[in-house]
Amino acid sequence: MDAQEKLKALLNQLNTVIVGKKPQVQDCVACLLAGGHLLIEDVPGVGKTTLAHALSRSFGLQFSRVQFTADLMPSDLSGVSIYERNQQAFVFHPGPVFAQVLLADEINRASPKTQSALLEAMEEKQVTVEGETRPLPTPFFVIATQNPHDQLGTFALPESQLDRFLMRISIGYPDRAAERELLGGADRRDLVDSLPAVVTPHELMQIQQQVLQIHAAGPLLDYVQDLISATRSGQWFLQGLSPRAGIAVVRAAKAQALLAGRDYVAPDDVQSVLPQTVAHRLVPVSDAGRGPVEQVRAMVESVPLP
Repeated sequence: MDAQEKLKALLNQLNTVIVGKKPQVQDCVACLLAGGHLLIEDVPGVGKTTLAHALSRSFGLQFSRVQFTADLMPSDLSGVSIYERNQQAFVFHPGPVFAQVLLADEINRASPKTQSALLEAMEEKQVTVEGETRPLPTPFFVIATQNPHDQLGTFALPESQLDRFLMRISIGYPDRAAERELLGGADRRDLVDSLPAVVTPHELMQIQQQVLQIHAAGPLLDYVQDLISATRSGQWFLQGLSPRAGIAVVRAAKAQALLAGRDYVAPDDVQSVLPQTVAHRLVPVSDAGRGPVEQVRAMVESVPLP
């Protein structure tokens, strides 16, 4: 099986667990293929945690889950050194962050101090504990879930933290046919536990290299720059996108092109990933009357295609 067939099999497998949500599932896979971290924001009970589990199992990745709470400490994530009497020395006991996939469940229920402990891990793929820097496994992904900000006991993620997520997606409620399948079918958790690995971690890293080789032509990069300039014009958003956000858009569009079976990026790829890749980094102007995602879509309509 070549990479294209494996990716098709992977998407089919994920769609048997998360039914009726093909675009969202494809976005999640594109995010991981682009080497980015994923934020899933939605109300409780729509399958955020199930989707994260299914992704890690389908990619054959070592997985750990942390339930974020208000009293979670940074050391609960990174690990601690404990004095071992038989060795007469302090021995480091690694925390759950030392996994290939860290599911940070309800990340916005933790204090800002604990949220910030993840920043180094997400950006540098390492953690510094007690003055010593320790590398994290490769590949390393954070898949975080969060509840809407208006729910009790949540802390809004700071901009620096949001900026580390390549994509933010929302699953949403299922349609009637998909919900009927959920009501009458097997327990989703049982399904996830029986999922085989379709792609090995080594193959995943090879596919990530393929993503980097996808061609982005000059006119297409001009188009991405036009979109970035539009966000900085003051007409749509309070502050524009950073260069890091622009790089994220190109990487996500390359992953989307690979999933579509192409070796070049088309404007459609950019448009399909743009809301998920940039909306969480932007605040609409006060008189917009629209949310960030709707505002991004309206802005795209105003920028001419290459």
